[in-house]
Amino acid sequence: MPRPSLRFFPLLLFIACDLPDGGQEPAPRPDMVRFGQPTSVVHPGESIQSAVDAAGANAVIHIEPGTYAQAIRVTQPGVRLVGVGTTDEDQVIIQNPGGVRNGIDVRANDFALVNVTVRGFDANGVFLSEVDGFLLSRVIARDNGAYGLFPVRSRNGVIEHSEASGHRDAGFYVGQARNVTMRQNLAHGNVVGIEASNSSGVKLLANEARDNANGILVVLLPGRPTKVASDILVAGNTIRANNRANFADPGDIVAAVPAGTGLLVVGADQVTVQDNTVTDHDFIGIGVGSTLVLAAIAGLPPEAFADIEPNADGVRVVGNRATGNGRASPFPFLPPADLLWDGTGTGNCWSSNVAGTLVPLTLPAC
Repeated sequence: MPRPSLRFFPLLLFIACDLPDGGQEPAPRPDMVRFGQPTSVVHPGESIQSAVDAAGANAVIHIEPGTYAQAIRVTQPGVRLVGVGTTDEDQVIIQNPGGVRNGIDVRANDFALVNVTVRGFDANGVFLSEVDGFLLSRVIARDNGAYGLFPVRSRNGVIEHSEASGHRDAGFYVGQARNVTMRQNLAHGNVVGIEASNSSGVKLLANEARDNANGILVVLLPGRPTKVASDILVAGNTIRANNRANFADPGDIVAAVPAGTGLLVVGADQVTVQDNTVTDHDFIGIGVGSTLVLAAIAGLPPEAFADIEPNADGVRVVGNRATGNGRASPFPFLPPADLLWDGTGTGNCWSSNVAGTLVPLTLPAC
């Protein structure tokens, strides 16, 4: 059966809104108009879930500003949930009514969520599973347990102009995903700001990660059905002062991610790290290495990682500014540095970077 068409994706680049002329009514937010007339409108005190269920496939549901203590599950394709607040103070807030794991749980293709805050859920703010075609735009995820925005085993999606904070795993996380772009997002106050795990065809563009334990992590982990992570672009990001203590759940693999690290490529292949600014990290600015380093930090035997090829191969680190990093290391086997490579893997290279401390002192040139 052919999957539903991505009718709204030609409009993904329509982001900016013109400033109103003097004396005129403000122009409608593009969030409110890009998908056409709403199928239904949810008013404060009403059930968003009831509107989703009643509207069915290809629904455009406008949500008026207010706080909605409820969770939402989407199982019909083509659903667009659009908050219609016009200012930052005029918000649509989805909050945990108590004891609920996922704020917005999506199991259908061609989904869009725009201009909504999701907060306080036990596990995940926005959870997408096996979704082909999605847009998460101007979404704020706060204090949602493990993950803020979490597409898993999903593909052909965009996460943009969004914010995630207060998560004990990752603010933005794509896992076992393909062809996902994350652009112009802000991650702060998480364990990992932005993570691409066991994923391919991912682009991380012009994001900001600050005050996390780790800013951006591109990683290949064991124990997942997807055994590769490759073809990833990390470009134009601002990554600064990610020195927060790691507050992940003990025993979780993310608890082994070192605090004070800016951008780490661990076990992933064919990754381009280009034109990023990485500053003010206690431990490492930009690091490239084997997933077995995480094993050593976590105290796990190498056999626990036997189902993957753990080395990072074909990583290009080009044109970055990595300065003011590397004040101290918590591990005797990993020195602090602006640019660090653990010496594993093949085809890795560095060129045209501005950096003070290098480990090793001479890195292979591109």
